[in-house]
Amino acid sequence: ENETGEQSVPFAVAMVCASSAGCGSAGARTRMRPARMGRSVGAAGAGRGRNARPITPTPFATPARPAGRSLLPQRPLGAGLARRGKRDVTTLSSGGSASAPARLIQHKEEAWWFYRYLSQVYDHIVNPGHWTEDMRKDALEPARLGEKHVKRVIDVGGGTGFSTLGVVAAGVEPESITLVDQSPHQLAKAKKKAGLKGCDIQVGDAEKLNFPTNAFDRYVSCGSIEYWPDPQRAIAEAFRVVKPGSLACIVGPVHPTHWFSRAMADAWMLFPTEDEYIKWFEAAGFICVKMHRIGPKWYRGCRKHGLIMGCSVTGIKPLSAEGPSPLADQLGEMAEESSNTEKRKEANPFKTFWRVVLGSLAGFYYFVLPVYMWIKNLIFPSKVSFV
Repeated sequence: ENETGEQSVPFAVAMVCASSAGCGSAGARTRMRPARMGRSVGAAGAGRGRNARPITPTPFATPARPAGRSLLPQRPLGAGLARRGKRDVTTLSSGGSASAPARLIQHKEEAWWFYRYLSQVYDHIVNPGHWTEDMRKDALEPARLGEKHVKRVIDVGGGTGFSTLGVVAAGVEPESITLVDQSPHQLAKAKKKAGLKGCDIQVGDAEKLNFPTNAFDRYVSCGSIEYWPDPQRAIAEAFRVVKPGSLACIVGPVHPTHWFSRAMADAWMLFPTEDEYIKWFEAAGFICVKMHRIGPKWYRGCRKHGLIMGCSVTGIKPLSAEGPSPLADQLGEMAEESSNTEKRKEANPFKTFWRVVLGSLAGFYYFVLPVYMWIKNLIFPSKVSFV
């Protein structure tokens, strides 16, 4: 350590970061305050304009340092993984414990039924309040989809294809995109969109992708992690299917701090904390992990109620990593297999029904909340902050 208490980063890791994605120059770690919405958080924020303010994901309490300093991994790739047993990985993945939140829709069977009906109105109700075109563009920018070497992109949990259209808008040809989702009802909507003609659209499971290792130049997933029973496993799959030096980008919710919003979020589905995103990416083996905050403009930076689409997290697979995630042998068996006809016959229909109903009621709060924030934005002068 130097006199300021900063630790230097191993030269080899720094070179991998710099050569694989230009994610910043090698140097000392910095710890800074959380960025406001629309600013980059985490590793490799340097050199990305005024939105770049690199900080470490945890803790957030240390004093700020000047912008323009890059944050590289705090430890060599895989450090600590050997000491982490299956039990610890499971806890990291799903937070499983006796006191864990209900998260009634964070299950493949319940999510299948939830989208069986929501797919009918998804693009007309969900997107306008939580996932606008401006937000989509902002969230996908860190994925650097327009780079010339990007030939194959996988969009996991792409649903109706709204996010996939953003990939196309970023410069990727539809024929170069594979769209995967477990809901055939959502995919039926995607297949009807002219802008996605030529896309390879498949039913699939984020936790068990049916693709070879090192198959894609980019991995994108928007608004899907909240339904993954084991997010750590799915992020490890993202690591496996991207090529060495390539990038994965996951866009998803952020956990609320307001007591009532937190209760509704925890009853509905998974709303990870920002710290959990960073931990999952790092544990999977990604380097140069960073977070970029997003949100509807009319929220004026308010994040206390949580956001269904609140952050864009990116990580890079090291050039030396040609195989699966370092966690591959530690995750054990999948907690839930993909929802399919055979399993649906075996499921308890009464239990599934009530989980979907009660979870949907909790989720309804998040359909009302954007309207409340929109009205609030109209009433209060623009100089009033909602933070």
